[in-house]
Amino acid sequence: MIGTKAIVSGHSRGLGAAVAEELLARGIPVLGLARRGNPALAARHGGQLVEVALDLADSAALASWLAGDTLGDWVAGAERVLLVNNAGTLQPMGPLPLQECDAVARAVAVNVAAPLMLAAALAQAGGEDVRERRVLHVSSGAARKPYAGWSVYCATKAALDHHARAVQADATPGLRICALAPGVIDTPMQGEIRASTLERFPLRDRFAEMQASGGLLAPDECAMHLADYLLDQDFGREPVADLRDLMQ
Repeated sequence: MIGTKAIVSGHSRGLGAAVAEELLARGIPVLGLARRGNPALAARHGGQLVEVALDLADSAALASWLAGDTLGDWVAGAERVLLVNNAGTLQPMGPLPLQECDAVARAVAVNVAAPLMLAAALAQAGGEDVRERRVLHVSSGAARKPYAGWSVYCATKAALDHHARAVQADATPGLRICALAPGVIDTPMQGEIRASTLERFPLRDRFAEMQASGGLLAPDECAMHLADYLLDQDFGREPVADLRDLMQ
């Protein structure tokens, strides 16, 4: 039996890449799910990283993949499996009259449908051989505070928070879950924010000032603390948490 294995969505860049790197560095094999691969990560960790090319906005394609054997084969032989639902999109930004309907559908698919589908699939994969399953939804402060221009992002992240609360209420044996807000991290998503217009996101300049003043958390530092919590005995005690509180 292998002690622990992990699944990380959106492992090709940003926080997902940093989390995958951190887990691999700790000797935990990672199954990465993303539209694109991460050649640099694969070169450093060889067979410990298995990559699957998936567009998580395509719910039908994801359902088809989950109906296959890859996830079950990956989970097989592990006593504990970690799922980090990291993949997400900030788009569409802007008030309702500026939101493209296809972008709304894509955001709901990536930010909500995919993590819920993956969590449900993991709960069934591997049977009784898997003693423990841990699901971490990468949430956001935007799930708990409304921001002008981010109605879709706020709503989809709030959905993850409430999903975690309800799953915890199910009290499924051997399953722990937490929707964790990681703080403001220096990732490509922050670049999207700074490149937006004030019409689409009125608080753009505040985030730009945070970047200019060094107020953004480095992805690798965030990933270290996230992994610490994911592997901690207290993981999932609260279904919704903020990493900044845990770091104090």
